[in-house]
Amino acid sequence: MSTLSETLPVIDLDIFLFQPTQSTRVLEECHKAATAFIMYGALLVHDSRVSEEDNDAFLDLVEDYFAQPIEDLQKDERPEIHYQVGVTLENTEKPKCAVDEPCLDIIANLDPAERPLDVSGHHPDPKCRFFWTMGTPPPYETEYPALNAPNVVPQAPCISEKWESTMEKWGHSMKNAVENIAEMTAIGLGLPREFIKDAGKYGPHLLGPTASDLVKYGQKDTILAGFHTDLNCFTIHGRSRYPGLNIWARNTGRRIPVRFPPTGRYLLVQAGKQIEHLTGGLIKAGFHEVVVNEATLQIVEQRKESHPDRPNIRVSSTFFWHLSSDYELGPIPKLSECAKTFNLSQGANQHTTYERMKVGQQVQKELKHIALMA
Repeated sequence: MSTLSETLPVIDLDIFLFQPTQSTRVLEECHKAATAFIMYGALLVHDSRVSEEDNDAFLDLVEDYFAQPIEDLQKDERPEIHYQVGVTLENTEKPKCAVDEPCLDIIANLDPAERPLDVSGHHPDPKCRFFWTMGTPPPYETEYPALNAPNVVPQAPCISEKWESTMEKWGHSMKNAVENIAEMTAIGLGLPREFIKDAGKYGPHLLGPTASDLVKYGQKDTILAGFHTDLNCFTIHGRSRYPGLNIWARNTGRRIPVRFPPTGRYLLVQAGKQIEHLTGGLIKAGFHEVVVNEATLQIVEQRKESHPDRPNIRVSSTFFWHLSSDYELGPIPKLSECAKTFNLSQGANQHTTYERMKVGQQVQKELKHIALMA
């Protein structure tokens, strides 16, 4: 089986961080990052600052949190602000692609062997999620207060005492990495280094671990998160303990099972709808799904032997990096022109029109599509 690093370009952040900004090596690495997003919608990043121990502590804590009784988890729900902080319980969020015609066209245009598991039943995803905001509050009154709400801390003492420090420590590792990738991408696209990063300076960034109960939903071919794209700018993932994430490369239409090496300071970054909008479709948001497959089931059996006292819960280590809610989102003309020269495998979605709107409006539209907002 191939690893992800053999399929997607690997970007070395250390080159960007420790070499002169205008050096040939840095500029080449920045061009490589931008090209990876244009061609694949995703890349793998090596960052020597990332700690495996921090990721493990984060995964342990989130597993313990979601192993609590349902009545304890319900205390942390905030449906009145569209679940943008706190917990979202299973069977709440619906995959947008189940009813979205352009998305269904993309699925239809894939080779049958490369298609995602069927989402046409429009069943809500059986996954749970917790959103911990890591944005800097804007120094002005935002038009979108529900998208910039204060955090929820779980109430159980054994969890609450280490919740904030663990969330912040791992969250900052991923936030630092993804903001450096935003800088590299800007340079690679011929934009000022700070262009994308500044646009997200006051973004409602979310550390958003997703949890799936593999005792309850551990049958092969169970869809844990149906085929979709992310609504934010960039999504960055640490290594999960259980396989099951599949992504689709824009340039091939092939399903790529994400397999991180068992150790190593690597993170996966995917493009979301906001960077697609900003680049006029030059970069397309990356499609992905999370399912129970043979590899998932093998790890379930292994962990029953190696960690018999741990909850059997698949946790994704995920951070959603947003542009600022009040930022005026519109396609950059020179990048829109470049997008017209591409004829990659995106089916009917190739001719999307990107209207000017506030980022907050774009987020609200997407939340309605996935049933988190009326």
